[in-house]
Amino acid sequence: MPSPELPQPEARAWIARAFTVVEDLVYIGMGLLLAGYGIGLLITTFVVFVEDALAGFPLARVVGLLDRVLLILLIVELLYTVQVSFREHALMPEPFLLIGLIAAVRRVLVVTAKFGELHEEKEEVFRPFILELSVLTALIVTLAVSLLLLSKKGAVAART
Repeated sequence: MPSPELPQPEARAWIARAFTVVEDLVYIGMGLLLAGYGIGLLITTFVVFVEDALAGFPLARVVGLLDRVLLILLIVELLYTVQVSFREHALMPEPFLLIGLIAAVRRVLVVTAKFGELHEEKEEVFRPFILELSVLTALIVTLAVSLLLLSKKGAVAART
């Protein structure tokens, strides 16, 4: 059985360049979408903030505002990750770990704020809250240790 012919070196280089262009276009598209969504969310969050300021900063709306601000931070970190991936043409683990860390902290803040609003200490509400908080805490510690180990590994590699 004859073996299929492999593309010649020139064709391989051309195909690799074509894939690089497609990859760059996808990164550009993702970056534009994230930037547009982030700016739109920032504007609407600012409008909500002004409305809340005029209403005397109602405490019930603080959780929603905090959630939106942390979501904007998450989008900015995702945009940074896209930028690094576009520039380096490689997936770097640190930005993804940082995004996971921000998302987990965001969830902890929102969950604890919502639990504080309930003013109930019923066991059917308390147990799921503690379980979720425990899992999120373990996730945060794991992500933080991973970031620390990666930064030490980078510092050792830079010295050698």
